[in-house]
Amino acid sequence: MLSQTRTTQPKSTDAPIASPEHKSGGAFSVSAPDVHTIVPSDAHYPPSLARYLGAGAPAALRTLGNLDILSRTKLAIFCSSRCPGNVILRTYDLAQRLRTAQYAVISGFHAPVEQECLTVLLRGPAPVVICPARDIADMRLPVAWRAPLVERRLLVLSPFSGGERRPTADMAMLRNRFVAALADRIIIARAAPGDKTEAFCRELLAWGKPVYTLPDEVNGNLALMGVGIYQG
Repeated sequence: MLSQTRTTQPKSTDAPIASPEHKSGGAFSVSAPDVHTIVPSDAHYPPSLARYLGAGAPAALRTLGNLDILSRTKLAIFCSSRCPGNVILRTYDLAQRLRTAQYAVISGFHAPVEQECLTVLLRGPAPVVICPARDIADMRLPVAWRAPLVERRLLVLSPFSGGERRPTADMAMLRNRFVAALADRIIIARAAPGDKTEAFCRELLAWGKPVYTLPDEVNGNLALMGVGIYQG
């Protein structure tokens, strides 16, 4: 379990957002009252974390934005850092469709393809959950996140609450498991044979999660593992 920090109960899911004067250099700051900490005893703490992560479930979560998004059906997106052009185009097309979907899209949005998806998603009305691999207290956020936060269609959610500022590979993997545990369905746009994303996919299949990939011949390794083809 991650170390537990002092709980600040969210008074409502309509969290206040930093004022425009906090913007600087393409980012804006959030003040302490904007970021909440929730623990397993809180009503908003997702029960799926204990179900899939067991003793590894975070002892506390940092949150910024609309917690009600967690009650939506959630679709997670993962992708290897290296991705062929045809899969990039298919993933971009998928993001265009998801930006108007009724369910929420959740991801760490760290890999280049995931970042491109986020750019598209933030332009649409669909809710989004961003899960950084660091503590979000005192984190400077991209200005592009501000409007979705104000419109209550964005939740920034982190399993780290101990002041972690520099993501590591281990933190990224913990974050990815956290995202997958929250998701109802998972899309792995690309996992190269033998890489960490493919190993992660095997783990998710062992959990019994519905896992899909995009229809492309380069994803044949995932199809052989039993991953479905996403047709949404």
